[in-house]
Amino acid sequence: MAINVTGASFLWPLNTIYMSQELGQSLTVAGSVLMVNATAGVIGNLIGGKLFDRIGGYRTIMIGVTITIISAFTLAVLHESFLAYVLLLIGLGFGAGMMVPCMYAMAGAVWPEGGRRPFNAIYVAQNVGVATGAAIGGFLASFRFDFVFLGNGLMYLGFFGLAFFFFRHLQVDGAQSSTTNVFEQAEKVEHKKRFHALLLLCSGFLICWIAYAQWPSTISAHTQALGIPLSYYSLLWTINGGMIIFCQPLIKFFINRWVHSLKAQIYVGIGIFMIAFLVLAQAEVFTAFVVAMIILTVGEMFVWPAVPTIAYQLAPEGKAGFYQGIVNSIGTGGRLIGPLFGGIMADVFGMSALFYTLVVLFLIPFVMTKIFDRGIPHLSFTREDAKKSAS
Repeated sequence: MAINVTGASFLWPLNTIYMSQELGQSLTVAGSVLMVNATAGVIGNLIGGKLFDRIGGYRTIMIGVTITIISAFTLAVLHESFLAYVLLLIGLGFGAGMMVPCMYAMAGAVWPEGGRRPFNAIYVAQNVGVATGAAIGGFLASFRFDFVFLGNGLMYLGFFGLAFFFFRHLQVDGAQSSTTNVFEQAEKVEHKKRFHALLLLCSGFLICWIAYAQWPSTISAHTQALGIPLSYYSLLWTINGGMIIFCQPLIKFFINRWVHSLKAQIYVGIGIFMIAFLVLAQAEVFTAFVVAMIILTVGEMFVWPAVPTIAYQLAPEGKAGFYQGIVNSIGTGGRLIGPLFGGIMADVFGMSALFYTLVVLFLIPFVMTKIFDRGIPHLSFTREDAKKSAS
């Protein structure tokens, strides 16, 4: 996952800059292209999750990474054509989207003790990839943009080699567990209850992602309007990535000592999110944004790994990939909707109104987390689950 995300992170921070400065497109057009890219990622998540359950994780990942490799190396050659750029970004989004639910489902399967640990490891690996890829991509772009596209392709090629030689031996294929399709499974009452529980949980998860997506969109523009240098804004993400990597022992201690369930992890994280946005509503200087980012990062370390953990436990046999595809699609959908929602709110009502509105909207994930598992009482996200997940 670290190699995969490193490759993707070569490109994503530079897309808007390249389309506006090198291809002569407006910011509106660039934003629309990124929305299409994100939509392709959502579709890839859903198809990848279903394919995991049908043909297994290894084959699905190999299909996805092959699509990304072809798209990346073709982009390195045809990046001067705007039409080709758009089509190849769609290919990159779709191929990468196919792989993510498979990685989550495989991580849960190869750690039979259950709990939060495998999903937290994937979460940390993603952030290592984001920090590494964005830094290397910016360094390569300082020489030539061609190097960014080439580096992107080489990282995916490295991931292909790793998957080809090692993933084929992992006996975690969803197809081994069930031969019926998801629609036939949904006819069963138990599976319907589990799927409805997942949708309730994810509806709250969507709100969290819509709020989080303000940081790389409306909040970045807000910092510029306040006269905060762009390099200072980039430092906020350095703080975010560093905390996620180095504060894991502190989070583990806190969960073992005080948090009684996976649901409680989400409650704590959402409460911390609310505090972060209340700080943002008053922020006018850089130090206030630093404080808000530190608070936000603590919150995400509770919420982001807990949701795929619960989804994995909810999934019926043979449907782990499909459920992880739903979770990752919701995250991608939040990143797609968030900038549009935030932009409209900020333009019409102002930034403070946006932040206070998000604080109120965080009540929705509180409620959804409370009620999502009421129809399946034999599934209990107990204190033992939390302890196991933190270990």
